[in-house]
Amino acid sequence: MAQIHSVYSMTKQPSPSASAPSSPIQQAVSTVSPLVALGWLHTAKFLTTAPQLHFLPPLAVPEIAFVGRSNAGKSTCINTLTQQKQLAFASKKPGRTQHINLFSLGKQGMTDAVLADLPGYGYAAVPKQDKIRWQQVMANYLVTRENLKAIVLMCDPRHGLTELDEVLLDVVRPRVEEGLKFLVILTKADKLTRAEQSKALSIMKLQAGGGEVRLFSATKRQGIDEVATLLWQWAHPSSASPATAPSPDIGLE
Repeated sequence: MAQIHSVYSMTKQPSPSASAPSSPIQQAVSTVSPLVALGWLHTAKFLTTAPQLHFLPPLAVPEIAFVGRSNAGKSTCINTLTQQKQLAFASKKPGRTQHINLFSLGKQGMTDAVLADLPGYGYAAVPKQDKIRWQQVMANYLVTRENLKAIVLMCDPRHGLTELDEVLLDVVRPRVEEGLKFLVILTKADKLTRAEQSKALSIMKLQAGGGEVRLFSATKRQGIDEVATLLWQWAHPSSASPATAPSPDIGLE
């Protein structure tokens, strides 16, 4: 793992300053209902795909990145939250999808946020050189993407954090400490008993380094409202709410 650590360490750069304390506007925004949040997520549509960072368009709207080990349930989570069966591509060969896919969010032809679906990592069948390349791409993205406002890490609670998950946590920790939002979603929670869910939640809260943690099950519809509401809050800070003027549609041809 020394090589992996060295790849990540080369990319660390200063991060944006922490956000200001909550204002009355932000407190009002935080009361949004799950129906509003889910309706907003349902507007997700494909924006662009990029094999390298320099192909990503520079954007001014908040970006929320979904990351996680292959087979952790990332595509299922995105599709469930957006209520679209095939928005995020789930490859039959985990680890083979090696592009960053962006999806725009916003009603009435206006984009007010973007979801970024990063490639799954850690799958054994992927050639070593491809793993190294994507570790570097992901590290660069996570520490340099200027409009990145939140990171959502998928984790199968039956297996816990892998070594690569822990490396990712080390990479993003400085940005999280300075204001970047961070959420760990414990996917496939329906595979656990209530006691096991409670234990997994407690353990992950200790490991998440100040980030949020939520149990999630697409099958049992568990955690969907909570996660949707949290993402909506993060994408709509105190300076803007859906009633204010968002950015024009940034769809690419």
